[in-house]
Amino acid sequence: MDSVKKSFAFRLTVAWFALIIFFAVFGPLLPLPNWQEVFDDALSVTPLKQGHLLGTDSNGYDILSGIVYGARISLFISFTAVFLGGVIGSAIGISAAYVRGKYDYVVSTLFNVVLSVPNLVLSLALIAVLATNVDPNVPTSTGRRITVLVISLTIVIIPILGRIARAATLSWANREFVLAARSMGSKDRSIIWRHIVPNVLPAIFAVAFLAIGVVIVAEASLSLLGAGVPDGTSWGSMVARGRNDIEFAPHIIIIPLIFIALTVISCNYIGDVIRKQLDQRQAKL
Repeated sequence: MDSVKKSFAFRLTVAWFALIIFFAVFGPLLPLPNWQEVFDDALSVTPLKQGHLLGTDSNGYDILSGIVYGARISLFISFTAVFLGGVIGSAIGISAAYVRGKYDYVVSTLFNVVLSVPNLVLSLALIAVLATNVDPNVPTSTGRRITVLVISLTIVIIPILGRIARAATLSWANREFVLAARSMGSKDRSIIWRHIVPNVLPAIFAVAFLAIGVVIVAEASLSLLGAGVPDGTSWGSMVARGRNDIEFAPHIIIIPLIFIALTVISCNYIGDVIRKQLDQRQAKL
């Protein structure tokens, strides 16, 4: 595993992920034009032309500025949804696997029911109910749309990470140190926090990276369907705004797609490395 961490692919993956986080955190400090500034004399400019590193779109917006600002929104949606889904799903999954009985049966059934519904269908249904005004002439605010997106994607993530937490808890609940703590009269809450949670967290952490990639793709897909963040605010909405220009200015849609693809690949690769390290750790126990 040390050789994997020292490999060029792993370093490149971490460097890319760190760059995206840097864009999201320090983007406003970079010497870039405002992402909403319109350059009327530079419409659909190709990369490296007229002072625009990644070019402009058909509306005159600088694509690099949009990418930097969109990183903040895309990562905020994905990190928040995965964090909330991980906390809620882990709490439910760990408690269900530890308590067992009818509670575990009900939780497993609910997880299976939610997972049986396609992610996009579930998110679209929630957005249609929660992010649509009664008056169709009144547009939904960006803040409300982002909030509903986070809620809907959190609901999607809860059973995914909940099942991982449940499975990991089942594998650790009957280990010798847990049985010893139980025989010594330790309370269930103490056993869960001191012995179960620390051993379950690595598995959750590994899958969480994969879930971040899933959420980024889901947000982009919802934007293409008109249910995501509007007005080019995120990477997905940049793709949605430029989809009609792909014939005469393909860079408008290709560039944000490249950032989405490389970020998702980085998340998957990092998650896979953590999972392999976890497998080696469990093999030694």
